[in-house]
Amino acid sequence: AAGAGAPAPAAGEWAAVTAGGGAAWALSPVEEVGTKQELMRRTGLPPRDLRALDPALSSAASASSCRPSAITGRDRAVVVNLDRARAVITASEVLVPSPRDPAVAPLVRELRARLALAASPTPAPSPSPPQHGMAVGMDGSISPSQASRGGEEAAGNGKDGEALGGGDKALPFEFRALEVCLEFACKSLEHETCTLEKEAYPALDELTSKVSTLNLERVRQIKSRLVAISGKVQKVRDELEHLLDDDMDMAALHLTEKLAYQSSRFDIDKEASELEDHSSRDEEGVEGGGGGDGDDETIAGGGSFSPNTDELEILLESYFVQIDGTLNSLSTLREYVEDTEDYINMMLDEKQNQLLQMGILLSTGTLVSSCAIAVTGVFGINVHISLYDSPASSAAFPCAAAGIVAGSLALYLAALLCYKRAGILQ
Repeated sequence: AAGAGAPAPAAGEWAAVTAGGGAAWALSPVEEVGTKQELMRRTGLPPRDLRALDPALSSAASASSCRPSAITGRDRAVVVNLDRARAVITASEVLVPSPRDPAVAPLVRELRARLALAASPTPAPSPSPPQHGMAVGMDGSISPSQASRGGEEAAGNGKDGEALGGGDKALPFEFRALEVCLEFACKSLEHETCTLEKEAYPALDELTSKVSTLNLERVRQIKSRLVAISGKVQKVRDELEHLLDDDMDMAALHLTEKLAYQSSRFDIDKEASELEDHSSRDEEGVEGGGGGDGDDETIAGGGSFSPNTDELEILLESYFVQIDGTLNSLSTLREYVEDTEDYINMMLDEKQNQLLQMGILLSTGTLVSSCAIAVTGVFGINVHISLYDSPASSAAFPCAAAGIVAGSLALYLAALLCYKRAGILQ
């Protein structure tokens, strides 16, 4: 769609998944949903929400920036931006950007399959078994125990149905689509976490057994991935927690009830205006007519939109527990990485202490050797002493050499003893 001026900015490819009349599905490519104005008209969203979902609608600088995870309820749509799960949910369709992206294509397939299954007509229920603790067996006999077990199972299934969607009451379209998006986001993050755990624990154990440059580089990359995944999981968890704490935000996600409420309010306002016109005509014909007060009460009787958020709260709580478990797994892995780092640091400190002790021993040996060399130098001075007059067959030279060596060893051992008493050496 092009206006009189510059052409409208083209959007990336969007897939429109709709459900209606059983399982009628359509995949709309970029030719149908191709411009920002078309998307705004179709969803009623402001441009900033569309730019947050489709990088093709924003500049390169803003597209590369990190966008927070959010589930935002607007007047006619719900904006879902949870890591890879990015979609615009209306009361009748789901718009997914970049459907051909390998990371997004599973979401589109899951939406088509799950929403088609939910939109398909359910088969008629089978005849109910006898009640009041009676059950019919294969031979026509009545077994109270079988009936009691069947009643307990039926009661349990009834409770599960109420927890998931209020018994036989089907969830609105936007809730079913939101559930698919939440499940896709949680499963993708859980898959990344499991893959990271499978790589991290063996690498950390190998680093513990052998500290090398290659192992340290592997652990560094694993830690970087751990920080990135933890950040994404934490954002999703914070967003779900924020929704659960704010009833107004949860009420904004009830698109179907909101449309029904707006339609009913429009009918009420229309009837009120007709009654007001009729009463004004009656007042012109009959003096003292008192119908105006009743009309005012009728107009003022409408309350604000406040839907029941129990179903949505149960839905969000289930995925909040799931994403919280993923975050706990990442926290456990982070603690294991930190423990491994502490162990490696202790090992390195031990190696450093050993090197320092070896340096002390070498320095002491060098000092003692220097003392022995000094004594030898003294004997080498060209000064005539009586020792030089001894015959060659005497043991003066071996005795002097042995005395120098013995003295050096005694001095070295004395230094080591002093170091140990002082606590320098272990």
